[in-house]
Amino acid sequence: MKSYKSRLATLAFCGGLLLIAPGCDLNLPNPNNPTEAEVLTTRDGLLALSVGMRQFYANSALEAVILTPGATARELRGISTFTNVLEVEAGGADLPNNNANITNLWSRLLRVAGMAEDLTTSAPTVLSADPATRDAVLAHANLFRAIALGTLSQCFEQAPLTTSRQGGPAATFVPREQLLSEAIRLLDEAQQLITATPPSADFNTKVLGSAFDLINTINAYRVRYTLQAGNYAATLAAANSIDLTKRSVFQYNNQNPNPIYQSAVVARNFRPRELTGFGLPAALAYPNDARVAFYIGQETINNAPQPVVTGFFATINTSIPAYLPDEIRLSRAEALVRSGGSLAAAVQDINAVRTQAPGADLYGVGANLPTYSGPVTTEALLLEIYRQRSAELYLTGLRLPDSRRFGRPAPPATGTPPASAERNRNFYPYPQQERLTNPNVPADPAI
Repeated sequence: MKSYKSRLATLAFCGGLLLIAPGCDLNLPNPNNPTEAEVLTTRDGLLALSVGMRQFYANSALEAVILTPGATARELRGISTFTNVLEVEAGGADLPNNNANITNLWSRLLRVAGMAEDLTTSAPTVLSADPATRDAVLAHANLFRAIALGTLSQCFEQAPLTTSRQGGPAATFVPREQLLSEAIRLLDEAQQLITATPPSADFNTKVLGSAFDLINTINAYRVRYTLQAGNYAATLAAANSIDLTKRSVFQYNNQNPNPIYQSAVVARNFRPRELTGFGLPAALAYPNDARVAFYIGQETINNAPQPVVTGFFATINTSIPAYLPDEIRLSRAEALVRSGGSLAAAVQDINAVRTQAPGADLYGVGANLPTYSGPVTTEALLLEIYRQRSAELYLTGLRLPDSRRFGRPAPPATGTPPASAERNRNFYPYPQQERLTNPNVPADPAI
């Protein structure tokens, strides 16, 4: 694993263009590019790195988190002629280690984790005189390191807990269960930090802004990862602590464009697999689901309608939520069902999602379906929760881990999975560039 130094991280938020005339000395200092020491040893540097970490995740890592697992879990179809897209679309045992999409997913998440590690190391000393800013920087860093580790655990069987440093030993790998455990620990610590010491006004202004809700986002990811880890009591406790009326989004503009819009709409690398159904088998898709119109648009090509992503990816500056309120409701319902809790309470959460009109949702995502009328049994409710998650959480990066957790049919061990397969991989192979530089990389999963 390469070392992801903080100086590189600052390029995400503070670079300018240094124009160099022909024939001049190329070793001139760049006043717009602070040194690593300036970033990690000053208050302004740490606040800037905090912004840059979140921006790099939103602008770069999130693209890989949504698009690559989205194609693997059949939410999307790879349609460009680029080899990397075609390989992800085909999946199966022949997906190569040098696939650029897999490499980007791996390296971008580890870069986020490396930035968070730098903040965690430096903030206690640099910000020691300002606990309200120090603890906020630490909580914010914990959140994004947890997201990086948690997402790696969704896509790879193993990954490093910490990034390697230049001149240091190669990173060691741990099982995905340990990645999840560490993500949960980081989030619990983050929640405790900002509960005990609310973030300073300076941090709120310079780092968070008005669009990103730190405490509710921390708790939302506690819900996500405790559910995946099977810690249902913690899932329920975290879910009940979230204010579901509050928004928390990643913002975009012309200088920092929505990455899914850029790749799926402008570059046309991916499109929805179909005009309706969210890539689910026909037997699982609900007719008249109003969420189809939110997430999937149409365009005409050669006189035939073709699906195109819309919703949170409709324009260059459309915001992407950090989480959706109905993820929390459906996670709570799943935790109740799997833990032997109240099935009636689980049905209430399911119906809150099913019956919600688009205009009643914070983000306009509403199914507008009738109330659930199927059997109130563990098996039936889990299937209903999966169906609802597949529609409500379309293109959030969660279909792949959901498909495994709900026991959906696995892809064949050999050959190219058929187009009807619900996922074409269980986990990804480890990137070739990692294997070339790190002797600790384990064997690739079979599928």
